[in-house]
Amino acid sequence: MVELLKFDDALWQRVVSLLEYDPTSPLTLATGFFLFAFLIFALGYVIIKRRAKLRTWYVTLFSLYFYYKLSGVYIILLCAVALSDYLIGKRVAHRRYKGLSTRGWVALSVVINVAILTYFKATGFFADLLANIYKDGVLNFEGVVVPAGVSFFVFQSIAYVVDIARGTIKPLRRFIDYLFLLSFFPKMFLGPLVKAKEFIPQIEARDNNVTREDFGRAVTLIAGGLIKYAVIASSLGALFVNPAFKGELGDSGVVALLAIYGFTLQIYCDFSGYSDIAVGVALMMGFRLPDNFDAPYKSATITEFWRRWHISLSTWLKEYLYIALGGNRRGAVRTYINLFLTMVLGGLWHGVGICYMAWGMLHGIALALHKMWLKVIPWAKKTGKEMYALVRIPATLITLHVVAFGWLLFASAQQAPKMGVEDYTLCLDMINRIATNFSFGDIIPAIDNSGVAMAIMYVGYVLHFLPKSFNTAMQRMVTRSGFVGQWLLMVAVIWIVMQSSAMLMAETGVAAGLPMYADY
Repeated sequence: MVELLKFDDALWQRVVSLLEYDPTSPLTLATGFFLFAFLIFALGYVIIKRRAKLRTWYVTLFSLYFYYKLSGVYIILLCAVALSDYLIGKRVAHRRYKGLSTRGWVALSVVINVAILTYFKATGFFADLLANIYKDGVLNFEGVVVPAGVSFFVFQSIAYVVDIARGTIKPLRRFIDYLFLLSFFPKMFLGPLVKAKEFIPQIEARDNNVTREDFGRAVTLIAGGLIKYAVIASSLGALFVNPAFKGELGDSGVVALLAIYGFTLQIYCDFSGYSDIAVGVALMMGFRLPDNFDAPYKSATITEFWRRWHISLSTWLKEYLYIALGGNRRGAVRTYINLFLTMVLGGLWHGVGICYMAWGMLHGIALALHKMWLKVIPWAKKTGKEMYALVRIPATLITLHVVAFGWLLFASAQQAPKMGVEDYTLCLDMINRIATNFSFGDIIPAIDNSGVAMAIMYVGYVLHFLPKSFNTAMQRMVTRSGFVGQWLLMVAVIWIVMQSSAMLMAETGVAAGLPMYADY
């Protein structure tokens, strides 16, 4: 009896530890714990999904628990932002309250949210800067832990208040509804950002029906997302990209160039894969989130790239930053300046650092140059299928390499802190290796030495450049396979993910982890 009680006590401690926040293993949509928790959640959701108010409470509580598992005590910050902008939204709707104008309330919301974002994104940069100046240790700063998804819920909250001021939406009557909008767990970590005017009606709807086609699409998105995020991105990063940036695979220029191509694919599969999972999970519940990626590396211009890459963020930047700066309403020169400033601020949104800023500047300059090009060459306005193949193919290759160079800047900003060097130092080192130590004779040995990673990269790029009709056909096939076929597909994908994770653990000692694009 005593032994049984000891066993029960140990089991209870294990259960409690699983339910508590673990900073060394934050919860994401691609973990086994989330799958188990979501299955339990789904059982209750099926019962209450037709009762809008109860459904709102049920989903919101689960979302808050999910965020607690993701960021611990920072759940308080999420709730504080929600309460602040819920109340400000009410005041904005009244147009004037205790002497403060509509613009004043909107400005207050922006200041609060930008201050939060600046604190978490910029404190580390300025702390390191001061630490380098005062090397005698007089000033000693500890690193600031960035809450998961802080960029996304801050941007979402700003948009809500601005939309009320513009008259696009009316303020939500109940705080729980706004908390639902801000914390909805599929989009919480990495988006996509949703427009309030499109999502609020779904919160208030009596029943969000899920058709047979919806469920088939959801399964396809989740399965494909898991392969992209937990297999291609994780394997490519652990087996090749990370070691290559660290110099563990030698100083060959070929390895450096392949690492840039690898990171270009890795960041796409990582972020778009997670977004696909989020959209699929939400769709299974009857909520429709916007698609966030549309094969961006097929783009023939930098403008087209930003219409295909992180669509919800680029839309947000356009509607709430570019237009606020004046957009294209004040002449050509001001348009180019506004584009440049928008992309620089977009770069700083990802993180405060030289290479993040340079990444934003690169895209800002490229977008401005493309607008100038359209004024000079009228036929260049043709995009997509309208473009001549002889023009589109080289234009796509040029655009891909401009974007890839930008990703070198982005990768340097992410990799450098782990290596204890400045981000621009790592970037210059990679460029120097390509410029001074590149030999075509190194291509075959480099591929042979990283065979698995090269095969994964090849398959990833081939899948990316397949025609859109292939994805449509796959979705149609999954839909027609019925519940049994969809269940077997998910079992097969989960098995592949587990095998991939086990391989990574055996090869590198590190299993698939958090998305690289995350706020961690």
